[in-house]
Amino acid sequence: MSRVPLYLDYAATTPVDARVAEAMSACLTLDGDFGNPSSTHVFGTAAAARIAAAREQVATLVGASPDELVFTSGATESNNMAILGCARANAYRGRHLLSVRTEHKSVLDAFHALEKEGFSVSWLTPLRSGRVDPGAFAAALRTDTVLASVMYTNNETGVIEDIATLGALCRERGIAFHSDCAQAAGKTSLELGSLPIDFAAFTAHKLYGPKGIGALYVRRTSRGLLQPLLHGGGQERGLRPGTLPTHQIVGFGAACEIAARELPAESARLLRMRDRLWAGIEQLGGTHLNGAAAPRVPGIANVSFEGVQGESLVAGLAALAVSTGSACSSSTPDPSYVLRALGRDVQLAQSSLRFSLGRFTVDADIDLALEALRHEVPRLRALSPAKPAAPQHGGWAGGAPAGSAVVSGEAGGPGQDTWVRFQLLVEGDIVKDARFQAFACPHTMETTAWLCGELRGRRREALIPGTPPAWAASRGIPAEKLGRLFKIEDALRACLSQWP
Repeated sequence: MSRVPLYLDYAATTPVDARVAEAMSACLTLDGDFGNPSSTHVFGTAAAARIAAAREQVATLVGASPDELVFTSGATESNNMAILGCARANAYRGRHLLSVRTEHKSVLDAFHALEKEGFSVSWLTPLRSGRVDPGAFAAALRTDTVLASVMYTNNETGVIEDIATLGALCRERGIAFHSDCAQAAGKTSLELGSLPIDFAAFTAHKLYGPKGIGALYVRRTSRGLLQPLLHGGGQERGLRPGTLPTHQIVGFGAACEIAARELPAESARLLRMRDRLWAGIEQLGGTHLNGAAAPRVPGIANVSFEGVQGESLVAGLAALAVSTGSACSSSTPDPSYVLRALGRDVQLAQSSLRFSLGRFTVDADIDLALEALRHEVPRLRALSPAKPAAPQHGGWAGGAPAGSAVVSGEAGGPGQDTWVRFQLLVEGDIVKDARFQAFACPHTMETTAWLCGELRGRRREALIPGTPPAWAASRGIPAEKLGRLFKIEDALRACLSQWP
């Protein structure tokens, strides 16, 4: 049965596969393997056996040995464990760290925390392709560098890094190397054992397993480089204590086994659909495929749409569940820091959508997505102030009627996150009609449209009906959007300055 809206946000999270849920359910109730795996009685040993089998399944997917995996609550904890644990354990050797501006927030924030502890972090900006320049990476390594971190696959663009080259540069200098592999595991072939990686993080919920369970790969020879963040019962070789959640780990293992088995066919299927989606989007014109010049995982297409604001596009695409960036930062009003680092200007970065396809995406879904985009993108572009000044949505044919004039005013402009233009049909000191164009978020668009109705019949001396805080309060607009409403007020004041 099809779902509404259509889910195209698999990079944010995936639904649990029914086969995974079935395996998990066998570890929850009295008649299942529910015991504490640390216990020595039959219930505990049965749970421990389940966990051992799951550890094998996870290890097989990522090309590691089972004893090199530490179960965690997810990739965020795994990243923190590797970065904080390694830096602190090796601070006596040096306090310099290296990472990239386009990393996941769980990596960026861990390094920022270390900066407050007195560590120095060098931040690399990738090439416009999305990949790190190995020459710049090598030049940034110092004699006091103890850890470098570069994600395997970018969570917004799907770009795959040259981890083998970057890791080798660290290894020959005796520097620990960490990689966030959350978007790589189950999406592309991973052989951690043959790569120059000391620590790698991944999580179950990105590959049709449950939320709340992940793993940190700790190379056998790198265990001494890491100190634990938590202390307790000594589970997971003392690196991550706490009672192991048998049902989650079993679900993680089942998800990994399915992903490993289906990876070749699934990769080809997703690649075909992703390329067909992009081919259809490209026909709209004014579109940019972010990361197109680099190798990418099959299921992600990150597209910037000229003349369209991303939040408004998402709101208009009610039939699609897509993202304006990564799941952890898409709720902020700021443009994607990943795309800004790749050289996109503010407007293009804000006009970007991440389409991520998955196991339950079918060809008919691509057709539906393209149909929605073909309707909504031209509609929003027609409203954009980047178009000619004449109103593009019900303007005054043939110009202003006799005895009337058209007054224009705008605030914001090209390259800014909000751009509003009003056009008023005035007769003497009375507004006879009002139109607008805007590159803005849905709240700003809706408020501007509402104000056009309020402006009709108003006199020049009372043109502006209220204040932005009052508009926000009456229309239930979040406080973080208030700054954008001031652009509306500025555009109306600009109309006043142009009034004959």
